[in-house]
Order: sequence, then structure tokens, then C-alpha cells
Amino acid sequence: MNQPAAPRPETARMTAELDGDFVVFLIGMQINRPWRVQAWLPVLLAMPRMLRELQEQPQLGCLASWNTGFTVVQYWRSTEHLMAYARARDHQHLPAWQAFNRRARRAAGDVGIWHETFRVQAGAYETVYVGTGPRGLGRAGNLHPATHGRATAEGRLRGAPTS
Repeated sequence: MNQPAAPRPETARMTAELDGDFVVFLIGMQINRPWRVQAWLPVLLAMPRMLRELQEQPQLGCLASWNTGFTVVQYWRSTEHLMAYARARDHQHLPAWQAFNRRARRAAGDVGIWHETFRVQAGAYETVYVGTGPRGLGRAGNLHPATHGRATAEGRLRGAPTS
């Protein structure tokens, strides 16, 4: 999983492309009762362990992730990879999910978690990075100059020739 510590500012306009279909997975938490630290701290601490595991084991299918505070954006090779990780008893997610559900029954409403999953068809997206290093898909895909056919959002979505 490609995840640099901090995006390097780019002076050129860049775009990212990823071969084939992929999955965008958003996951986050919401602290509803900040004074109930014992309810939300274990949830908060579970995510870095999962992200570290995914980074150390790229064969699990997570291509890249980006933490934006209480929300994590992940790019997966497929829904099959994502679901296999979610259900695997020998990885970090399932035990953390089971522990959350046990705590949630005792402390309903103290902390919430959510996720959204999007299947993206090959070529049905576009990206541009100007004055910033790659974020999101730019960490999972291949970077190219946003010139010629890639110069506009319309051109990138249309799959215009690149030269």
C-alpha cells in the first residue's frame, strides 16, 4: 500500500490513473459523548493498528489510505478484497468490530462509526493535483502530467489521447 508520510508539493499539474475497477471505502467515527473516554478511545486506537496491518500486507488488497482525522479514505483492489479483510478472523478488523459491538451494547450512543463503499469502474473518474502532492487516488494509482488529453476534467473523464 503506497502511503507516503506527507504529500510532496508538486509544481506541475498531475493526474492519477489506476488500471481496472477499484473500490473507494470511507470509514469514520463520531464521538457523541466526549467525557465517556472509555467508550471511544478503544475505537480510536483500533484504526491505526488496522492501517498498519494493511500497509504491511499489500496482498490484502488495500492500495492506499488517507487519514483525515476521524475519517479514513481507502482505495481497494476489489470489494472481494475488502470483504475478505472485514471477515478475516486472523486480522485486526473483525476482533475490533466485535469488541465495538460489545461496548456499544453497554454504552449506546457514546460513539458512532460509519462507512460507505463505492465501486468505481475503470475510467469512470478523474483527478487533478495542483500545488500539492498526490492525495487519495494519487497515492494508489500512477501519476501523469495533466497535459494534452489529460489537461481538463472533461478530457480525463472522456479518456482523451494523452499526447
